[in-house]
Amino acid sequence: MPVDMRKSFYTLSGIVTSSMNQDVRSGGVFIFVNRYQNIMKILHMEYAGMVIYHKKLESGRFKLPVFDENTTSLTIHWNDLMMMVQNVKTRTRKLNRQ
Repeated sequence: MPVDMRKSFYTLSGIVTSSMNQDVRSGGVFIFVNRYQNIMKILHMEYAGMVIYHKKLESGRFKLPVFDENTTSLTIHWNDLMMMVQNVKTRTRKLNRQ
C-alpha cells in the first residue's frame, strides 16, 4: 500500500501500530514507499529515538519484492533491503512520433 510521503515520525509510527499491528520500538525497520515507487522512507527506533531515512530517486523506481497487496506487512532480511535500495529499475521511455 503506497504511503503519502508528507508523513513523518508520528504519523508513520501510527501506521506501524494501527495498520501493521507492530510496535515501532521493537527494533524493526519499517519501509514506506510512495505510489510511483521513487521515494522511500525507512523508520527505525534507535537507542536515543526514532530515525527516518529518506531516499528520493532522480529517475527509475525501487525494485520491490513480490508481495500480496492485501497483506499489511512483509518481513524481509537486511540484505534484501539493501538490494531494494541499491538495485533500481530504470524506466524506459516511449518515443512519440510527430
